[in-house]
Amino acid sequence: MIGIRVPVAAGTFYDSDKERLMQQIEECFKHKFGPKKIQKEEFIATVVPHAGYVYSGPIAAWSYSRIAKQNYIIIGPNHHGIGPRFSVMRESVWKTPLGEVAIDSNMAEKLVKKCDLLEYDVLAHQYEHSIEVQLPFLQFRFGNDFKFVPISVLNQFADEDFLESCRLVGKAISDVIIKEKNWCIIASSDFSHYIPQETAEKIDRKLIKTIEKLDEEKFFEIIRENDASICGFGPIAIAMVASKKLGAKRGKLLCYKTSGDITEDFTSVVGYASIIIF
Repeated sequence: MIGIRVPVAAGTFYDSDKERLMQQIEECFKHKFGPKKIQKEEFIATVVPHAGYVYSGPIAAWSYSRIAKQNYIIIGPNHHGIGPRFSVMRESVWKTPLGEVAIDSNMAEKLVKKCDLLEYDVLAHQYEHSIEVQLPFLQFRFGNDFKFVPISVLNQFADEDFLESCRLVGKAISDVIIKEKNWCIIASSDFSHYIPQETAEKIDRKLIKTIEKLDEEKFFEIIRENDASICGFGPIAIAMVASKKLGAKRGKLLCYKTSGDITEDFTSVVGYASIIIF
């Protein structure tokens, strides 16, 4: 029997009531920092924030205003430290207030067989919000008529060893989905955490430029040099590597803001960016 993963972020990161959640997401699109309209654009991967919708929702809406109806490999950081470095769920239905979405167990199995670093693990996903908060945006756009594979990444130091592991996972993803087609990679990440606005924007802009150039080596170098507090650097590196092997040439920033732009408190902010890779 396939289990159901109940939402852990409903009621905190986003509204737990179906109708209010639909309205909340619609307001993210219409927000002064939001994209205002749906404008489809072909891309291989996207970087999307995962904070509470009141803070990062309008920025996340930029990626979801462009995304096409496909299946999705959603890669998010493991904030809780539970489970192996690269954790995949194979058989489960994920529930949100907008309905239930099934994992593509065949794709999950292919990925794990392709890369020894990918391991099946349920606990890594049980309390983690970084992947879950992406699903209501996809459900808002496409209902429950899509499948996905969640990969939780336990970030380590931004060193060469971890970068090489991310490259191996990224290559495995590209090798599998190039044969499958109709798959998009979503890398879930916020950027700088709890530092002054001016400092956050300076560091984040440097990191965004390396993502636009698909330069994972320089990306990790800037993280080390600036002691950057970007939480999803593993998922982003994996997405960059996989995208390049799938033919991507560059990335494009759609929107960058901070929590300070929302709250007007610029003393301690978190950075958010929507970036597409094509």
